[in-house]
Amino acid sequence: MNIEELRSFCLNLKGVTEDVKWGNDLCFLVGNKMFCVTSLDGEPSVSFKVTDAEFDVLSTSIGIVPAPYMARNKWIQVQSWERLSRLEWENYVKQSYELVKAKLTKKLQREIEESI
Repeated sequence: MNIEELRSFCLNLKGVTEDVKWGNDLCFLVGNKMFCVTSLDGEPSVSFKVTDAEFDVLSTSIGIVPAPYMARNKWIQVQSWERLSRLEWENYVKQSYELVKAKLTKKLQREIEESI
């Protein structure tokens, strides 16, 4: 996986938009809520939300740390593209999308599902 493949994967999920925040972070959003953030500068790093159980295991793995400023919300930061397989990247990013989307209002969830 690389940044272009991640971008393509994220933008193919229903209702996803992208935005650059804080000057150098590419953020992917569903319902205006972030579910994945990657750095555009320097060392590659990608942050996303995981389940509580996954957070406890993954955040102590080599090359994965609790995401700065977002760890309390069970976000991790993967510090190398090679740390996860393509399938793992897709599974975790899609899960993050679903976890964030589930917190949106029912009305907004319906609008996203009905979008083309």
